[in-house]
Amino acid sequence: MDINVLIVFGIILLTVIFFVWGKIRSDIVALSSLVLLVLSGILTPEEGLSGFSNSVVIMIVCLFIVGGGIFQTGLAKMISTKILTLAGGNQFKLFILVMLVTGGIGGFVSNTGTVALMLPIVMSLASEANTDSRRFLMPMAFASSLGLLTLISTPPNLIINDALVSGGFEGLSFFSFLPVGLITLTLGILLLWPLSKLLVAGRDKEKSTVKKNKSLNQLASEYQLADNLYRVQIEKNSPFINKTLQELNITQTYNVSILEIRRIHSRNRFHKTVDMKMAGPSSTFKEDDILYVLGNFNDVMSLVSGNGLKLIDTHKTEGTGSTLSVSQSGGLEFSEIGIAEVVLMSTSKLINKHVKESNFRQLYNVNILGIQRKDGYILQDVKNERMLSGDVLLVQGKWSDIEKLNQETTEWVVVGQPMENALKIPRDHKAPVAATIMVLMIVAMVFNIVPTVIATLIAALLMIILGCFRNVESAYKSINWESTFLFAGMFPLAIAMEKTGASSLIADAIVNGLSQFGPVSVLAGIYLATSILTMFISNTATAVLFAPIALQSAVTIGVSPYPFLFAVTVAASMCFASPFATPPNALVMSAGRYKFIDYIRVGLPLQLIVGIIMIFILPLLFPL
Repeated sequence: MDINVLIVFGIILLTVIFFVWGKIRSDIVALSSLVLLVLSGILTPEEGLSGFSNSVVIMIVCLFIVGGGIFQTGLAKMISTKILTLAGGNQFKLFILVMLVTGGIGGFVSNTGTVALMLPIVMSLASEANTDSRRFLMPMAFASSLGLLTLISTPPNLIINDALVSGGFEGLSFFSFLPVGLITLTLGILLLWPLSKLLVAGRDKEKSTVKKNKSLNQLASEYQLADNLYRVQIEKNSPFINKTLQELNITQTYNVSILEIRRIHSRNRFHKTVDMKMAGPSSTFKEDDILYVLGNFNDVMSLVSGNGLKLIDTHKTEGTGSTLSVSQSGGLEFSEIGIAEVVLMSTSKLINKHVKESNFRQLYNVNILGIQRKDGYILQDVKNERMLSGDVLLVQGKWSDIEKLNQETTEWVVVGQPMENALKIPRDHKAPVAATIMVLMIVAMVFNIVPTVIATLIAALLMIILGCFRNVESAYKSINWESTFLFAGMFPLAIAMEKTGASSLIADAIVNGLSQFGPVSVLAGIYLATSILTMFISNTATAVLFAPIALQSAVTIGVSPYPFLFAVTVAASMCFASPFATPPNALVMSAGRYKFIDYIRVGLPLQLIVGIIMIFILPLLFPL
């Protein structure tokens, strides 16, 4: 045996050992195997780094961004809410719906694209159902491969179709795979429901001891924003029209604070119809503007009376009555403007100053809504309150302005991470945009309008350009770099196996050794060899390698090549015992906090049972 083949087998063995061990991150193990292949001289540096330019890796990155856009816009939550309603709180129904929806989509879109789309939906679904997402994510990834319903479900399907046509046989129709896909998806649902219990066993007893930051809802509740916040609309002929907040001197005259101004521009159902701005001294009022006024009811009514204003809703209790958005707390919408707590240091220049003398709004472009002092809250007449060391100020402003407060480290401490809170707020007015992008991407994939990788790249760019993310940085943060580097590091291993002849050596040995035991034995050997090899190289590369071998084997022993080639595509697609066997397996690894051993515990039994059943089913569906 050639020394290079032995080296490749040795690197594979070491890689598998470290993956199973689980003490070193999977992407570091993959990159280490890449380095060893280059240092050993088996691959050139260009071949070793080729994974980073591979279209599948680029597609994975783009799909992470698309999935992030679906999550950021709240579209995932909307879809998950619909699924949750259908499930009626029953976890088994929920499991079946997730599997069926994923398998159904996977029949028309690549399994990688399907998982990238479903990942944020399932995460949101689990959160809404108050259940562990680990039980759903891995089965969902497997369902995307189990749904072999059409010719375009997965690349191996196209590869065996091409092999048949090239060999002079009739090509496969679009739904030739439907019987196989229905069987595999049904088996997956029946087997994964009990197997998935292994993924959450014992986790319900775990309790977090880490103190969490207050949520925006908690802050709004503590400072009773809902009790003191009112919406006032400027009517025609109001003296406020075309006047600035500074000219009107509202705070001094009426003892209330104008927090936000919302201006309706259009009523197009597919676009955001309201422009939301922080109220500042130079803010100019227009007819029909909606003012968010903080103060007690009597002071607010004094403002309304005689000024051509209308109170358009009275007191709102916490969490009810959505005015313009689902992401509200006490009537405030936090997509662009947020709230946070700031603790005053003893060295702060604000100590012993009245709020109205601090020029806080002018200097930092944020409002002080309330003060927490020891165990009490100061919520009325805040502007005349003197600030003391240790006071906790509730401030309101643009998320970017609140974040800038962190720069004044000697003055105060901003509690929590404002920008992290901002990223958690769905940009729900962009949900229709995200949905349109997602549908167009799927259509482009189904009808092959452009190459799949280009379709995902265009979709990712549109998600960013059209504002589905708060900024470009948040789009980059949606990318799971561990999964990306894992695949980029594993692709060179496939090149090394093909380059050294290691792949052919394995395939030829299994097929030649079993041909004497009859066609079913050869089919079983091809299925087993394909299944094993797919654990180490991509399913596409495995299908490319075994399709001609399966075709030639069937022709040699004088039987129909169809069940043999179907064995190749099913075995290549049904690899569940490894996180790096297929992109869907890797996509959910970090999100579900899975270890390599989890794939073996759940995926290996599924892979074996499906394999055994398909070896006997395929000759019945496609007679030898």
